[in-house]
Amino acid sequence: MSDLDVHIKRIQEKLERLLKQYNDLQKENNLLKKEIERASRQAAVNQQTIETLKQQVEVLKISSGNWDENDKEEFEKRINRYIKEIDKCIALLSE
Repeated sequence: MSDLDVHIKRIQEKLERLLKQYNDLQKENNLLKKEIERASRQAAVNQQTIETLKQQVEVLKISSGNWDENDKEEFEKRINRYIKEIDKCIALLSE
């Protein structure tokens, strides 16, 4: 074999290795993207669970009647905000 043939053969081998690495990296990238999507969905589910649990804690606080002044004030503020929102909705519906 001539030197040129040897060089061409080496270049082909290197190119094949490079293409294999590229394909492997593409597969890994796709797997990582899927993992990110799954983790994002799980994070959203976890966040929803946290919100539900917070609401349950608030309901338990309300039902137990063991409130301090700050809790009472915060509850009153929240109720007032809800009432204002309801009033806005009623006003929009009656137009």
